[in-house]
Amino acid sequence: MPIKNKTRNKTLVDKVKFCKNFLNQSIGLIFHKKLKSKGLIFIYKKEKKVPLHMIFVFFPIDILYLDKNKKVIEMKKNFRPFHAYTPKKKANYILELPESSIERTNTKLGDKISF
Repeated sequence: MPIKNKTRNKTLVDKVKFCKNFLNQSIGLIFHKKLKSKGLIFIYKKEKKVPLHMIFVFFPIDILYLDKNKKVIEMKKNFRPFHAYTPKKKANYILELPESSIERTNTKLGDKISF
């Protein structure tokens, strides 16, 4: 199942892994090989601020934070290994994407994402 930016009619990634439970969300991309055309979607029942870390992730990624309507409310480009990021806004979904996905698809705040 692809993840698409409906606003720009662009495909962000062709494949996706859903992380719905605490264990999957805690592990995320730890010790994974570089993302190519695959992304991760973290799903939360309630809006929340979810800080992310890149401990034991050895490649950069892009991050999209989405509201309950799957609208982009915050972005982090080129999230580097061994760094942490705390979002400014609460989100219902977090997408972890291959590096440069945001730039390649010209994704902007307010864009609608489908999956």
